Amino acid sequence: MKKESQPRIDFSRDKKSAIKNQQSEILLGAHMSIAGGAHLAIERACSINCTAMQIFVKNNMQWFTRPLSAGEIRAFLDHQQRGQLASVFAHANYLINLAATNPQFHANSLRALAEELIRADHLELPFLVMHPGAHLGAGEEAGLEKIAGSIDAIWRVVPKLKTKIALETTAGQGSCLGHRFEQIAQILNKVREPERLCVCLDTAHIFAAGYDLGSDIAVKKTFREFDRVIGRDRLAAIHLNDSKAARGSHVDRHAHIRKGNIGLAAFRFIMNEPGLRKIPKVLETPKGKELKEDVVNLRTLRRLIASPAPSSRVRQLPDRGIPLRNL
Repeated sequence: MKKESQPRIDFSRDKKSAIKNQQSEILLGAHMSIAGGAHLAIERACSINCTAMQIFVKNNMQWFTRPLSAGEIRAFLDHQQRGQLASVFAHANYLINLAATNPQFHANSLRALAEELIRADHLELPFLVMHPGAHLGAGEEAGLEKIAGSIDAIWRVVPKLKTKIALETTAGQGSCLGHRFEQIAQILNKVREPERLCVCLDTAHIFAAGYDLGSDIAVKKTFREFDRVIGRDRLAAIHLNDSKAARGSHVDRHAHIRKGNIGLAAFRFIMNEPGLRKIPKVLETPKGKELKEDVVNLRTLRRLIASPAPSSRVRQLPDRGIPLRNL
């Protein structure tokens, strides 16, 4: 009697399907231009299959602007409801410095941040990412105190907003604060309403600040340090940027993924760590209007999902004992 052949189960297909599902579930995208209206940023993000997006709520190099119109707000919210973006958040303009020593500059910073929080709240964005500030020679402790006091002042002006402030880790360029996890933690501990703050971690910034991201072990150690000092529950977003600058240089220069000095270990960990799956991750890397650079970077990151870390261990072939190095 002829033995019936059993159908072969293609486990590789199941594995590929599982990886594809993981890739679609992960919150991944890029910072998008709001040229022509904030709603068009959503179209740009969706055109390259983003599931997360960061935007400016106004021109990032201007202090103030007119309020959003009802039509602009409605267009953005309608696009958001129809789109595929699971997470959209904002970044504050680069002029704001809550530790500013010049009274007029500090007053402008307070007003600008309050107005941007209002705009973000109108667009129903959960948080606004902000660089903590630079002490400009006043000293670290004085700077941290002024930042915390400024945040308290902001919340007194806009007490009922749902949008939070996300303090971003920095490279520590010049007198910029926020380049050590302890500095972020100090601000969180000093403010009167810490529940209205969260944190955004930037890979290029913490690398330039001196944190080790060069190996799987080092990356895990750095994230454990973040958890110990700040707390994983505070982490609201991650900026995925490679760094043109060297580790510990305190120079803020973003590079495309694999084109900088960080290496893939950090990005592989972030893309595969279960505890980071629901944290939105966005690129802030250079690009043109056609977004080709974003497409390449996002493809590189998605390919890291479920990909094993390279091993330097030598194993032996069972039949001849010839060493085979895993590259």
